Amino acid sequence: PIPRAGLLISAFAVGMVVGAPLLAVATLRLPRRTTLIALIGVFGIGQVAGALAPNYAVLFVSRVVSALACAGFWAVGAAVAVAMVPVHARARALAVMIGGLSIANVLGVPAGAFLGEGLGWRAAFWAVGAASAVALVGVATLIPRIPLPDERPRLRDELRIYRDRQVWLTIALIAFSAGGVFCAFSYLAPLLTDVAGLDEGWVPAVLALFGIGALIGTTVGGRIADAHLFGVLLSGIAASTVLLMTLALLAQYAVAAAALALLLGVSAFYTAPALNARLFDVAAAAPTLAAATTTAAFNLGNTGGPWIGGAAIDAGLGFASPAWAGAALTVAAGALTALSLHLHRRGTAAGTTDRTADSTADRTAGKTTGRPAN
Repeated sequence: PIPRAGLLISAFAVGMVVGAPLLAVATLRLPRRTTLIALIGVFGIGQVAGALAPNYAVLFVSRVVSALACAGFWAVGAAVAVAMVPVHARARALAVMIGGLSIANVLGVPAGAFLGEGLGWRAAFWAVGAASAVALVGVATLIPRIPLPDERPRLRDELRIYRDRQVWLTIALIAFSAGGVFCAFSYLAPLLTDVAGLDEGWVPAVLALFGIGALIGTTVGGRIADAHLFGVLLSGIAASTVLLMTLALLAQYAVAAAALALLLGVSAFYTAPALNARLFDVAAAAPTLAAATTTAAFNLGNTGGPWIGGAAIDAGLGFASPAWAGAALTVAAGALTALSLHLHRRGTAAGTTDRTADSTADRTAGKTTGRPAN
């Protein structure tokens, strides 16, 4: 059943939630390049296991294992990306990294749907396994060796970031923002075929439109988020809310649904660099755990969103109902963003801003990369 298939998305997201902080802690003192190579290798093995899975249970476990490796890769990769640029360029650096995810949505999601329809779902897993092998070669040959810091990071020091209420507030707004979009996106295919009446052959093309929108949104958001972080967050989340509500209302019209998929990709990924940068701002003294926490927060949303959408479908509310549920989640994200902005302004008026740890972040960057931070 479609809701049970949707749980495979949630299984991957649960693995990401658990794996990001777990592997960030486990690899805190390991060489970054070696860690990235090991994690992408395990991820590829997980795809092969999924392709060979004899039953649903094995497939489910393979998704969790793959997600653990993927989470660690994103956490370490994001920490390295942030450490290699000045503080005022964090969002743009993260946008470059997230741009890889956007391109994957443009190419991988529709390609997976095409392979699944034409050659069976196992073919899609084999394709991802092959792509993982290419990525492994790329990391091994193109990522430079990053020297270990003279003073190795201490877990106790990094864990102090969780004493800050702004950190928890940012985790929540990321989770609600991501959950709202993926609540609807996870069930976009059945909405297109069963509600909009679109032929199954067109589904990959519409999914590609979402990916194209994601690439556009990441590029634009990354360029302006460093200067207007809260402006990007508020406008992007508000746009996603309006688009989700419009999708629910116009779901029976194929052209409208396709256009809204494109625009939803833009609005969702327009905020992604700002969401990432916001957590690095409030947790600047612990970049590795900040990256892991960001990954976990996004995937809390990716876990809860499909689950809520599937529950709405199981309740007999139809395939358009996840869009309504997603809009409710993004409204909550907007409220949390407004609260975070209020606390930020109050802290600024009191003479303490979120970026008081910037000098600490710069020193950490220098230690991580083995060179002075710019």
